[in-house]
Amino acid sequence: MTRDEAVVLVRETVQNENLVRHMLATEAIMADLADRLGGDRETWAMAGLLHDLDVEETADTMEIHGLRSVEWLQARGFDDPVVLQAVRAHNPDNGTEPGSLLDQVIVAADPLSGLITAAALIRPEKKLDLVTLKSLKKRFKEPAFAKGANRQAIAGCEAFGLSLEEFLGIGLAAMQRIAPDLGL
Repeated sequence: MTRDEAVVLVRETVQNENLVRHMLATEAIMADLADRLGGDRETWAMAGLLHDLDVEETADTMEIHGLRSVEWLQARGFDDPVVLQAVRAHNPDNGTEPGSLLDQVIVAADPLSGLITAAALIRPEKKLDLVTLKSLKKRFKEPAFAKGANRQAIAGCEAFGLSLEEFLGIGLAAMQRIAPDLGL
């Protein structure tokens, strides 16, 4: 499956535009993290793009979130075992343990995109280019801010050799690069 085919699939499957934007943001973050951590850029980006394909259907049954996406992808002939494993592993509620570096990174990158989006949306201009690393670090420390952005998962970046500051910076720069696609 090419990236263009994957984007078409995402847009056909996911109705909520904010969720589509989250998937695009996670794709961008994962691509840049692949570059930084020695992963395969296309593979890591694809995992980020496809990771929440089923979330609208599985929102009330998180124990199958990710698993349903894998079923859908396999039914379409997508058979990259590395990406499929990362899609499973990004959601700890389904019982899949993150094993590879890619698995660990997607667990941390998924909530990071939400934190960064929230940091842009609280600004009057609602623009990513005005979010600074300093303000993002401050927001990270505020538990009431973007409650859905799992701080423990984000801080898991240290397990794969990145400081929190470096991880936040990579994520912010990746999302700023595609800000028009994210409506921010």
